[in-house]
Amino acid sequence: MQILLIEDHDRLAMAIVKGLADFGFGVDTFANAADGLSAIKSTAYDGIILDLGLPDRDGIDVLRELRERDRGTPILVLTARDGVDDRVAGLDAGADDYVFKPCAMKELAARLRALLRRPGRALGATLTVGNVRLDVSSRQLTVGGSVVGSTRREIGALELLMRREGQVISKSALEDGLYGLSKDVSANAIEVLISRVRRRLEVAGASCSIRTLHGIGYLLKE
Repeated sequence: MQILLIEDHDRLAMAIVKGLADFGFGVDTFANAADGLSAIKSTAYDGIILDLGLPDRDGIDVLRELRERDRGTPILVLTARDGVDDRVAGLDAGADDYVFKPCAMKELAARLRALLRRPGRALGATLTVGNVRLDVSSRQLTVGGSVVGSTRREIGALELLMRREGQVISKSALEDGLYGLSKDVSANAIEVLISRVRRRLEVAGASCSIRTLHGIGYLLKE
């Protein structure tokens, strides 16, 4: 799951990036509204964490703009403003939930998972292709009823492919979905990852397979 964090406090932002990574989330972080809003133009995020006390714009205005651009992506507000009027203003502007500073990473991760499990959201589904079944909430992969051990990144890649079964997904789309805007991705990271996932499916006896369309992308098909 790839999350956008707009938070101007560097130490807190880095703590959230590290803390949420332990719970299986990837996080792209930006310190101001302008950069955060620019990021969503190129990356499809599963959720957004927004600080209301930003240096370049009022957080409520940013929240309204985010909601106007995208009504589906869950937005969790992270703020020190704990007044009832502030909460009402944020919810009316489009926030799905509030977390007050300081917060425990366990709570932040749990609230994100709760938002993503809502109907139609990223964690609200069980995906099935042939005899391959992926429980998106528990991140458990089974083939023919048997559990197949996989890494977090492998599960993420397979989820993207299963959600678009029979459709080609480009290498760049996979990179965006799995790594966000990380600059530490090697040139062949996707090829290596897909090779590992393909091998796991083959060894487990999956009735579907991942095909490589050179220069175009990847396709999962039964």
